[in-house]
Parts: sequence; C-alpha cells; structure tokens
Amino acid sequence: MQTNIIICGVGGQGIVLASKLIAAASMAKGLHVMSAETIGMAQKGGSVFSFLRVGDEAECPMFAEGSADLLIGFEPAEAVRMLPYLKKGGKAVVNTHPIMPVTASLKGTNYTGEEMLAYLKENVDELTTIDADALCREMGSPKVLNMIMLGEAVRSGALPLGIDEIDQAMRATVKPQFAELNSKALKGNH
Repeated sequence: MQTNIIICGVGGQGIVLASKLIAAASMAKGLHVMSAETIGMAQKGGSVFSFLRVGDEAECPMFAEGSADLLIGFEPAEAVRMLPYLKKGGKAVVNTHPIMPVTASLKGTNYTGEEMLAYLKENVDELTTIDADALCREMGSPKVLNMIMLGEAVRSGALPLGIDEIDQAMRATVKPQFAELNSKALKGNH
C-alpha cells in the first residue's frame, strides 16, 4: 500500500515541519517514506509545497498529477494551485483562511479566498475545510497551524498514521516548552 501526499501553503506556515513529522512518524511505524520540498521564496511568503510518498513501492519522492491520495492545503489558493495532483476520489483538508500573495497586495487586489474555496467545493468530492487560523488565535499561537492541519488530516482517514504517532514524532522534534501546546492542537483540544 502506498499513500501519496502533497502539503502546500505559503512560507512561514510550518509546511516543512509538517512534512518532516509525517516522514518521521512513518519511519517510526516501519513505513518506507520519501519526501521532497520546494521552498522557493518561503521567507517572503511565497509558495511552499512538499511531496511525500509513504509505502513500500516508493522509488522517488515526486509523483504525477492525478495521483495524490491526500492534499493538505494550508492556504486556499495554494490548494487550488496543487489540485491537479489530487486523484479522483482523493481527499483534501484545506485551511479556509487566505493569505494575500505579495503580487496581489502590490496591485491592490482584494483576495478573500472565497472564490478558491468555492472552486475546491465544486472539484473535490471529499473536502474538509477548517478555519485553522481562528483555532490558532483561540490557542494563542499562530505556530500551531501545522499541528491543527495534521490533526485534521489524520481524522480524514487519508493519512496512514494516527494522532499518537504524529504526537510522538512532534515531541521528538520540537522544543519541550512547545510540546504540550502542539499536542493539544494536534489532538483537537482547542
């Protein structure tokens, strides 16, 4: 069994850490995993995406369009940008909170994300949307966005991992003073 996952968003949202946690939890479970990140202009709020292949058949980290089992979109427009990779019947977990691209802000464009979410609703059969940014505000930290998104991805059933497996990988990775808050976000204890 192989699971192809794409995680996308903009720089600063914790996408690379989310990818590393899926990889670490998969390896700890004895699953073969390959990953590749495109970070690009992450420091400037540019597109960031990560491909992950979990399973024995993985020979390279990249996969063709139309073959992702799960798309985790930290930002609606980035989810739409990566949507061609999602296979028919694949699942998508998308944060509803938009982040205006630098190019749109320079042009004075009004980007609300609504049109992107409408497009996703029309084109993804198994779509879960969540206002993860609002949950971050409730928890008092924007840095738990990736844990909220990973928790939703686990609950969608498309990630071949459990909450406890990701929690263990997170605790082995983040500084101890941040572990409890991240664990609460992952488990949905907002």
